[in-house]
Amino acid sequence: MEKKRNSIEFKVYGRYALFSDPLMRVGGEKFSYQVPTYQALVGIATSIYWKPTFIWIIDAVRVMLKIQSESKGVKPIKMSGGNELSYYTYLRDVEYQVLAHFEWNANYPELAADRDENKHHNIARRSVVRGGRRDIFLGTRECQAYVEPCVFSQGEGYYDNYGELHFGNMFHGFDYPGITGKNEFAKRQWPRARMNNGLIDFQESWSELSPTEPIRSLEAKRFVEEYNFSRIENDPSLVDLLDGEEELI
Repeated sequence: MEKKRNSIEFKVYGRYALFSDPLMRVGGEKFSYQVPTYQALVGIATSIYWKPTFIWIIDAVRVMLKIQSESKGVKPIKMSGGNELSYYTYLRDVEYQVLAHFEWNANYPELAADRDENKHHNIARRSVVRGGRRDIFLGTRECQAYVEPCVFSQGEGYYDNYGELHFGNMFHGFDYPGITGKNEFAKRQWPRARMNNGLIDFQESWSELSPTEPIRSLEAKRFVEEYNFSRIENDPSLVDLLDGEEELI
């Protein structure tokens, strides 16, 4: 698997995970995919470190542990008030290795002065060492997760010699106007989602996606310096990440 010069590598693990199809949630029951979706991994990367200056691209993920599920009875709150009984099916005891890199977001020319690859890359790697800048979740809020640095492809995985495993038509991710430049919110589907020897190659998934399906009209957020964003150098919470001395993998 090719690694970019601004790649980050990390493992993410937790007791439970729930990567459910958004279209399957309307009935109250939730059932997890067998593996994390592209969008869920993007959410983890943005929780580690994110700025609107760039976009996280997930290159690949390794499934390290055996895929297991567990169902639980829950009482979600109804919109009309009160509770109802539902069953959620979670993945249990999960661990993944993730390889990702970032690319500049061309839809925000007002942030061009912030396109310092070395700076953002070092902050991202130090954020991995710290376990992320925000709480990490595996698909949903109740599935707390933890992040640690790793070397992608090293270590023994449960499916290393399993061969190819297909998951059928799988939700891939959302298209936001701030990323695509279009004034619409849309979704992507991956009809031939699969894993080969424990590895899901998202680089090859992009050529296999179904046509994007619009959900609704939506305009991208605009950024004005010192109004709704400030430079990293002026953020006190990032001082230690700019000058961190931790050993970086």
